[in-house]
This record gives sequence, C-alpha cells and structure tokens, in this order.
Amino acid sequence: MSDMTASTGNENDMAAPTGPADEAAAVTASTDVTEAAEVSDVAGAVEMAEASDVTEVAEPEAGPTEPEAQAEDAEKPEAAASAPPTGVRGRLVTRTSRRSRGPASARRRRRSSTLVLSLALMATGVLWSVLAPSGSAADSTDNAAVKAGRALYVQGCSTCHGLNAAGTVSGPSLIGVGSAAVDFQVSTGRMPLAHPGAQAERKDPSYSETQIDQLAAYIQTLGGGTTTPEISKDDLADADLTYGGELYRANCAQCHQSAGAGAPLTYGKYAPALTNATPEQIVEAMRVGPESMPVFGSGQIDDEGAKAIAAYIIMNRDTPSPGGHKLGSYGPVPEGLLGWLIGIGGLLGVCLWIGARQKV
Repeated sequence: MSDMTASTGNENDMAAPTGPADEAAAVTASTDVTEAAEVSDVAGAVEMAEASDVTEVAEPEAGPTEPEAQAEDAEKPEAAASAPPTGVRGRLVTRTSRRSRGPASARRRRRSSTLVLSLALMATGVLWSVLAPSGSAADSTDNAAVKAGRALYVQGCSTCHGLNAAGTVSGPSLIGVGSAAVDFQVSTGRMPLAHPGAQAERKDPSYSETQIDQLAAYIQTLGGGTTTPEISKDDLADADLTYGGELYRANCAQCHQSAGAGAPLTYGKYAPALTNATPEQIVEAMRVGPESMPVFGSGQIDDEGAKAIAAYIIMNRDTPSPGGHKLGSYGPVPEGLLGWLIGIGGLLGVCLWIGARQKV
C-alpha cells in the first residue's frame, strides 16, 4: 500500500497541474486511486478471512473456545459498523455467526434425540402393559398349589421316592413322569402303596381331589411330563362309539377282556377290571402305561381316539343287559357253560326223577 502511495506521489510530481482544470483532474485521479486501494485492501481481508474459515473447518480442534467465540461475537457488531457494507463482508459475517452457533445446535440436536428416545421407551412400556397377557392371579394360585403339593409329598411320598423325587431302592424316580401318572396312581388308591406285591391293587384314595391336584402340580414341576387330561361330558357325547369299539378290541381287549372285566396275566399280575374307572383314568392309563400296561402314545392313538375308547368303555359298562344278568360280561363262553350246566343238568335231573317214580 505504501508502494502504491509512493507511486501515486511520483505520478503527481511528474504531472504537476498547470491550471484549475488540471488541478481538478488531478484531485479526481487521486481519489480514484485511493478508493481502488481501499477496495483492494477489503478484497485481501476477505480472502484472508475465507482462508481462515477453511483452516478452521479442516482443523476444528484449533478453533476458538466457546468463551472466545462469544467474545468475538460481541466484538463483531462494532467491526461490522466500521467495515464497509459490501456483499462479501456480509457473507463473511454470516459464516462466522454460523460457526459460532455450531455447538449450540449440536446440543439442541442431542437433546431432541434424547427426548425422542425417552418418548419411544415410554410408549413401548405403555403398550407392553396394555397388551401383555396378565396371569398374576393364576401364577399365584399355581405357586400355592405347588407349595401345598410339596408339603404333601414330603409327608406321604418321600419315604419311598426320596426327598427330591429322585427315587430310592423302595420306589422309582418321579422326575419327568408328569401329573397324569400322579393323578392315576393316587386317585385309584394304588398310591400310597399299602404293601409290596406283584401289583398294586385298586382301593379307595387316601387324598381328596384337591390334594391330588396339588401333588400332581408339584410333580409336574419336576421335569414336566404328560399332563392330566380334561374330558367333559360333551366330549363323551360327541365321541364316535363305533370307532372307539374298534380301537378297544384291537388294542385293549386282549388283556382287559372284550367287556372290560379284566383278566389274569403271568407271575401274579393281572389286567384290572374297568368297572370303576373314570374317563380320565382310562386315558391316563393309556398315556403313562402303569404296571404291565404298555404306553399308547399320541402317534398310535390320538386324543380323539383315546376319548372314543373311554366313551365306548363307559357305554358298554353302563348300558343295561336286555337278556338278563350279564354274568360278569365274560362273553359267550361262560354263558354257554352255564347253559350246559343248568339246561342239560336240569333235563338229566328230570329224567332221573321220572324213572325213579316208574319203578315204584
């Protein structure tokens, strides 16, 4: 700038004014040169400011701290008032103000994200509380039943089956047998076992229905297993008796006899009569296979077939006999034997009586 001033001075020295017109022209030229110098100074300042902006963007860690930025913002109005109102300078001020507002904007964005996340979590909690299945009452009831069943088990069953139901030399393990096995053995009075023998006999149960359910609920928690079936009167009424009779004769009649009267087996064992069996006990026996009875799984006899068998047994047992006494429902053999003994024997007796009277 000094060089330009010096050169301007030399030019003024070289072209000295010779008149009023020349003096006015010289003054106008000097003013133009001075304004050009000021414009060039402003352009240089703008280029330096843009260069500093680029440097600050490339290296944000070297930028001014927040207090310094606030001090710069406080000083900018004075600088803007003293600086010429050019478009380039306006852009410089705008860039600087945007840079000073950067940290505050980032903080606002973070606060907005936190608020949105909190609202989303609250909405999720509300939806879960509304749509989640409520089973606290049922869970508490089940827990109470399990605790009561545990107490009954320790008192009446742990002697043979162990405190943890893992079994002893006197009784098998009950882990994984399920509630169906417990309901069958206890409801038929076979357990608790009165005395060791070839086979446990049916007798009156030692526990009430509520206590049996509690015992079954406790054993069910020890490894799961087959659950107690639920059979209603409607299930028995809707069952296919013809299909149930076919299944019974094909899978059960060999041991329990065609009418469910039972029959002896080997080594002192026997197939018990189904006279007093309930539909639930019949299905439970098929699923768990007590004593010498084989297990009939759902792959061999499905639930509908099992209910049909139970319905057939109940029907065959409760239906009255139009021909008189059933004779134990043992079939045609005892009926024929009884016919021979009573019929033929009676005829022989009559003949002997007639012959004895003629001799007299």
